[in-house]
Amino acid sequence: MHIALRQSAAARVEAVELDDAGAELGRHDLDEGALTQWVREREAGHPRWVWSDTARWYPPLLRAGVRVERCVDLRLCHRILRHAVSAAGSELATGGRDGWDSPPPAPSAAPDALFDLEPPPVDDDPVVEWLRQRSAVEGSSQPGRLALLLAGESVGALVAVEMRFAGLPWSPARHDELLTELLGPRPALGRPALMEAALARVREALDEPDLNPDSPVELVKGLQRAGLRATSTRSWELKRIEHPAIAPLLEYKKLARLYSANGWHWLEEWVHDGRFRPVYVPGGVVTGRWASDGGGALQLPRQLRAAVVADEGWTFVVADASQLEPRVLAAMSGDAAMARAGQAQDMYQGMVDAGAVETRPQAKYGMLGAIYGGTTGESGRMRPRIARAFPTAMAYVESAARAGEKGEVVSTWLGRSSPPGAADSYDETASDAELRKLRNDARGWGRFTRNFVVQGTAAEWALCWMGSLRRRLWQLGGGDAADAPLTDRPHLVFFLHDELIVHTPRALAEQVAAELRESAAEAGRLLFGAAPVEFAVTVAIVDSYDQAK
Repeated sequence: MHIALRQSAAARVEAVELDDAGAELGRHDLDEGALTQWVREREAGHPRWVWSDTARWYPPLLRAGVRVERCVDLRLCHRILRHAVSAAGSELATGGRDGWDSPPPAPSAAPDALFDLEPPPVDDDPVVEWLRQRSAVEGSSQPGRLALLLAGESVGALVAVEMRFAGLPWSPARHDELLTELLGPRPALGRPALMEAALARVREALDEPDLNPDSPVELVKGLQRAGLRATSTRSWELKRIEHPAIAPLLEYKKLARLYSANGWHWLEEWVHDGRFRPVYVPGGVVTGRWASDGGGALQLPRQLRAAVVADEGWTFVVADASQLEPRVLAAMSGDAAMARAGQAQDMYQGMVDAGAVETRPQAKYGMLGAIYGGTTGESGRMRPRIARAFPTAMAYVESAARAGEKGEVVSTWLGRSSPPGAADSYDETASDAELRKLRNDARGWGRFTRNFVVQGTAAEWALCWMGSLRRRLWQLGGGDAADAPLTDRPHLVFFLHDELIVHTPRALAEQVAAELRESAAEAGRLLFGAAPVEFAVTVAIVDSYDQAK
């Protein structure tokens, strides 16, 4: 059964029950006070909820103790179907832009408000949109894969809300200690002491007593006045310069980045009641990877991981998918030799054992060159050897690169399609300079599409991994029969592309570790069937995040 929810008027919601064929079974008009209990009762029948935006509808339900098993996030799914090549002939893809193409509405300033927005226009009816999306999937060239992608995207939206609701356990006291160790005591005004000390060494080495290191323009001028050939303040460029000012300058930049991004002000803004609750944005990157819209969850510095501390009687189970993108490439391309190398826990070592290269670093750099299109340095030097050892995999990414250079669209394994490339703007009347720029853009776009098919498919695998694990953790905590909220059971608290953290009662840690491995294998089967590729995960049971690495 499917149940569509739509705000019909101020403080009122229309709920439409539908069978799996899309036929209407019943329509209910509910007020704000009745909705939560009504959803709780219907959830016992395991429906799939159909709503505009999970980030809008799900948080108030979670706060009321109602966990939803399944949903369709119509806006996220619409964005995929609007651009999917496999559904290009559908009414949804060919129709004009409408309300479903708009960004989701901003969340209410009132944390418990659900019905604070104006009722959507008639053409934003969730039932109409759901039926349109079903038609697009069923009429596509790959309905099975596309349906799995939409289901994965929707369950990812549920996980994102649940992780923010639960929060990542965080020790403010430990955070303060770490900042004090790295930066010096918190200053009442100005910079912390260790930043000032590094800056003093920079100013002395450059003979610039009033140098402002936080102004890139002034800093470059100061370096140039000292006779240094600096054109920017990028760290990679500064490292090429030999001068006594460079080491303390790089140290200052590192400390300044920590201070501004995750210093005491960040701690006060984002950590409350012992929890860090960032804003996750599922599908926020064009490849399908997640982004963050507050708190910087996807850029947590390693220096502060010791502040991520499990509750008393609980522990973390941290899982890292080893060499995920090379394994995905092996499965997508059907390269038997690469798949055999991937049967090792360490795929790069498996490549060495197979005779492709002599050392593990060579294997790593060669694969990075293959996936990201590197042509210089060690990556470029190793690419020909990787191509000889794994010709089918290399042909797969080379084909995606050539398609991008021609302005063609490429798609991930499940059907998320890339935006059109630079060659779409080809103009035969362009000048030589314009054509050179276009060719450079085309080559750059080819590197993007080369990576898009692999990175995007890895993101799809991660969604399936999370979805499988979410279901298993709920059952491990007693399933629907147990009268225990989400946060009293093992639950996900952090996700970073190919890494998951589960917060769990210590007694269940070993079982959680087993479920992390089993769900990784299940994700591989969901995407690639019986393809002989092992999706290995490294699992650690730790009391603080820094102990996992």
